[in-house]
Amino acid sequence: MKTIGYATKSKDSQLKPFNFERRELRSNDVAIEILYSGICHSDLHQARNDWGFSEYPMVPGHEIIGKVIKVGNQVVNHKIGDTVAVGVMVDSCLQCDQCIKDEEHLCRETFTQTYNSPDRIDNSMTYGGYSKHIVTREKFVLKVPNSLDISKAAPILCAGITTYSPLKDHNVGPGSRVGVMGLGGLGHMAVKLANAMGASVTALTTSNNKVQMGLDIGANKVIVVNDKNSMKEASNTLDLIINTVPVKHDITKYIPLLDIKGEMVIVGQFGSLENFTTMPMVFGNNKLSLSVIGGLKMTQELLYFCAEHNIHPESEIIKMEQINDAFERLSSGNVSGRLVIDMSSLTFD
Repeated sequence: MKTIGYATKSKDSQLKPFNFERRELRSNDVAIEILYSGICHSDLHQARNDWGFSEYPMVPGHEIIGKVIKVGNQVVNHKIGDTVAVGVMVDSCLQCDQCIKDEEHLCRETFTQTYNSPDRIDNSMTYGGYSKHIVTREKFVLKVPNSLDISKAAPILCAGITTYSPLKDHNVGPGSRVGVMGLGGLGHMAVKLANAMGASVTALTTSNNKVQMGLDIGANKVIVVNDKNSMKEASNTLDLIINTVPVKHDITKYIPLLDIKGEMVIVGQFGSLENFTTMPMVFGNNKLSLSVIGGLKMTQELLYFCAEHNIHPESEIIKMEQINDAFERLSSGNVSGRLVIDMSSLTFD
């Protein structure tokens, strides 16, 4: 299938139009016309090879909402015309203990990423959602509830599940005290989801300009972390902190906010931390852990949860041609919520 996308050809290059071919459908494949594609901070990291394993040319994008246009002859769960979603994964071994437990993201053989990852069968490199079409194994295609606004729903597939997963793993509910570091793409979803679960939510931001936003989307309290008095008053008031900060940073001043045996879960920055020391944690028996997305079953559950609670990402819709400006905004931290590309703006020459 001939299609078009936007690709970068090196870590220093801008994204530009890129003509390529999607594979012919296998018996268990679904072909999708992409309608909306979310922009994740990890797209920026991968495009610029911040993690050291990028392959080029690269078509980023792993928050995808689209319409089924063709199905393989063994596909049973999706039909032409269905509105569907694809997230960070497009395949896994489906045979290991983790896959059998519906935790495909923890596949022993490593899951196949939606982009920048070799296909499990033909070893060709996967290309992502900044494109007109995608072909994906049926099991990794999710149903989109009718009540969700598809123009806003794409970020649920990464920003949503990345924060929903640790909230579920920690049994967050009424009586839980949850802090959220950062009010960007992941952070604002963490606030909305924790609030819908019944938790008391404290948003932690470095920006005075995001205080009102935090309150508007469901935080019970917003603390500007440079305010030493507010941070001191909040000592020992949180059971769980979801750390969504996507760049290298110092967590030292956040740890005192945790109560005894409280835990910080890092979901934003997968690399080194600044000035990290365990000393602030030891006397509270605190924990530090990391979490990455979630399995297919949990992601589908999340889509229904968002529909039930009318949760949509705070989305700014842009055109495909604005992608390089969008990356610059991400890099400078000049984004509230999530940017989503209207893929109808991408046309063949």
